[in-house]
Amino acid sequence: MTDDKLKSLNLPYILRFSDGSAVHTAADFQKRRGEIKSLLQKEIYGILPEKLDVEFELVSRDEHAFADKAVQSLYRLSFPDLNGFSFPVRTVFPKLKEPPPLFVFMNFRYDLPDKYYPAEEIMDGGFAVASFCYKDVTSDDGNFSNGLAGALGINRAKDDAAGKIALWAWAASETLDFLEAVGGYDKKNVAVAGHSRLGKTALVAGAFDERFKFTFSNNSGCAGAALTRQKIGENVDAICGKFNYWFCPAYEKYRNNENKMPFDQHFLLALCAPRYVAVSSAAEDLWADPRSEFLCCAAASPAYSLLGGKGLEHFDKIPKIGDTFFEGGIGYVLRGGSHYLSRSDWRAFMDFMRLKSAVD
Repeated sequence: MTDDKLKSLNLPYILRFSDGSAVHTAADFQKRRGEIKSLLQKEIYGILPEKLDVEFELVSRDEHAFADKAVQSLYRLSFPDLNGFSFPVRTVFPKLKEPPPLFVFMNFRYDLPDKYYPAEEIMDGGFAVASFCYKDVTSDDGNFSNGLAGALGINRAKDDAAGKIALWAWAASETLDFLEAVGGYDKKNVAVAGHSRLGKTALVAGAFDERFKFTFSNNSGCAGAALTRQKIGENVDAICGKFNYWFCPAYEKYRNNENKMPFDQHFLLALCAPRYVAVSSAAEDLWADPRSEFLCCAAASPAYSLLGGKGLEHFDKIPKIGDTFFEGGIGYVLRGGSHYLSRSDWRAFMDFMRLKSAVD
């Protein structure tokens, strides 16, 4: 049933070069990966900023956080090449005998813990977290004169100018640069995670930075983990009408014109191959469209097969509430409820990470 639905969408092929020739081997896919990265930057997210040297300062530290179970620290990351631009990062490292796996988590608020960030529960599960508030990087609006956007001097007159999602994704990668210098975590098992617009951002960060072994996207929907073609709820016209600054200006031309897109969102997920990506959907979140998110996972799977692995399992099933498909390199979970980053979402992400870390 899923295969038939995908065929009806007439999706662009991830395993076909831009000249129409087929992608046959892993070496071919490496070349195709470069094409896909270029395409997604030019047509939807904009050109991601170049990596820059990062410096950091320890602002404060609590050695006895969470009833003496963790060390909680506040750092400020700065960038000498960006005229004083900086943003804070908060870390929580559980006191364990072995270095813990780690999440780079982008959140909507400064609070720790937060309704989307059950820090103690994550820490008790054996995971470290480095988090930042996305607005500390650049504002969530059409103003490109503040924060990172202003420091880079982004010219939005260019069709491929970076949107805000690209800038927040850059910050996630720079946070990982800082963490590599600090250490204290399992560098082989690092994830990037986010919810909603930051779920889209997590996918971009994970797709473009191969140091993230795991990418977790929660309720990311349009321009995230959901296929655009025949999507219900939010579409390109709706998202550009309200949030066009998240994307490069070129994306506007696909408003009410999705079938002309030379890509769809399975291209983004395929860039994570053969690394791991998991998508969490909420049954009542029709604006994001769980069905299109599941189909996107299925459509990205051929990249995993080509590279000798498995993508999404259970193509033949229609997901129901409570289903967890974690057997392959692409994980999918459908929970009940609405648009939210819940404890059950976090538990699913931790379970997926434990499962895959144990077999690698």
